[in-house]
Amino acid sequence: MSAAEPDGAGGVRLSSARGRWVLGCVVLASGMAMLDGTVVNVALPRMGRDLDASLSALQWVVNAYMLTLSALLLWGGAMGDRMGRRRTLVLGVAWFAVASALCGLAPDEGTLIAARALQGVGGALLTPGSLALVRSVFHPDDQSRAVGAWSGLTGVAGALGPFLGGWLIDGPGWRWIFLINVPLAALVLAVALRHVPESRDTEAAAKPFDVLGACLGALFLAGVSYALIGASGNPSPAGIVLPALLGLGAGVAFIVVERRRPNPMLPLSLFRSRLFSATNAMTLGLYAGIGGILFFLPVQLQTALGYDALQAGVATLPVTVLMLLLSARAGDLARRVGPALPLTVGPLIAAAGVLLMLRVRPGSPYATDVLPAVVALGLGMSIFVAPLTATVLASVEADRAGLASGVNNTAARIAQLLVVAGLPLAVGLSGDAYQDAQAVNTSFHRAAVGCALLFVLSSAVAVLFVRPHGRRCLRGAPQPMCRSHLGVNAPALEPGSAAGRPSYGAD
Repeated sequence: MSAAEPDGAGGVRLSSARGRWVLGCVVLASGMAMLDGTVVNVALPRMGRDLDASLSALQWVVNAYMLTLSALLLWGGAMGDRMGRRRTLVLGVAWFAVASALCGLAPDEGTLIAARALQGVGGALLTPGSLALVRSVFHPDDQSRAVGAWSGLTGVAGALGPFLGGWLIDGPGWRWIFLINVPLAALVLAVALRHVPESRDTEAAAKPFDVLGACLGALFLAGVSYALIGASGNPSPAGIVLPALLGLGAGVAFIVVERRRPNPMLPLSLFRSRLFSATNAMTLGLYAGIGGILFFLPVQLQTALGYDALQAGVATLPVTVLMLLLSARAGDLARRVGPALPLTVGPLIAAAGVLLMLRVRPGSPYATDVLPAVVALGLGMSIFVAPLTATVLASVEADRAGLASGVNNTAARIAQLLVVAGLPLAVGLSGDAYQDAQAVNTSFHRAAVGCALLFVLSSAVAVLFVRPHGRRCLRGAPQPMCRSHLGVNAPALEPGSAAGRPSYGAD
């Protein structure tokens, strides 16, 4: 933390009144975004019927948010370091609230998609700011407990999401999953402005930000996503080829620009580490599998099995509960035995859970067909998520851990973005077919096989590139820094911490 941190930042004690206000503020801010993200997928069938929307429109309801969030996440973290973390959090919360109100009041699918894109901008400012404030505001002796409390309480918000969201969708209506953010945001803003001290990184503020890189990255994601979603809607070939070429061209230009920039948004030198490259490749595969199956499962449960929104939301609750209970233990296990075992076994268990979903079809009982599959998926995710994040952080020098974490979080969101764009096309679901039980059932089973394959391939990457035991020394450092398994210099995982808890919905 910079020596120029103002207003008592870095010295607030968790046990003080101000410390409790700060913790409550960041928990509410993070919980607001998580609550919104966990229920949007559940609300998609109801949105589609109310707005008479096609499947491609529903894909954009998810991906418009993911697109702007993925493209601007690193930018949001950098803005916090430069402009002030409290200021960026306040801006993000206010932006998120206004965009949420626009989502809730949207009269048609086009307005809803545009509002979701704006909501993603707010999320990109809000998401990095919450944990950054915890790290920068609290006294060093209290930071571990503060991070643990922040993570656990935010996880509780995620667990409440299916209940609250399902009740809102079935009761007042799906619009209230967005409108409820407005009073929550007002409370966060009041607390932040009165009780949260400002902090910033003066060294980061002196460096120019890579605006061109951020724009090219966003253009790449937008072009590829538009082409994939457009293909499932069967537009003219020109409407697919042109955005695809534009997106791919922007991707090539992004790599060229990042290689030449003195302060790139994405330093390509990070990928010289084989372990960093391998674990980020695993992140793409694993989070694509998670995003794909959690996009299709609520549709299958509601359209093919006749669940209401509350039942569909609660049906996936075991995933969240297992993550809260087991992620920290999985991180401890990885520190003892090395990351290779959990990164190999966890994806295979998740794959088995997804394959069990082949038994989920119209008339399937929840206790014998749905629950075992969801429990196996949650168990597998609990085993691999924390070791995956910790291995990413341990694969680079300690002073680049924050950047590595940002890259890895962006990779996870890009994977979810692309799988929601491309998977319906791959399994043959398009147009209004998401309202047909037989069509959804057939496509869901194809999607389950594809997502299971992604988990298996990710496990194979772990076998090939993650060392099962022994010590490794980081080359190129001024002094050799030897790390055992995850590394003595790697940040420790707190119980239920961000490293031990995924963002696997639409958030």
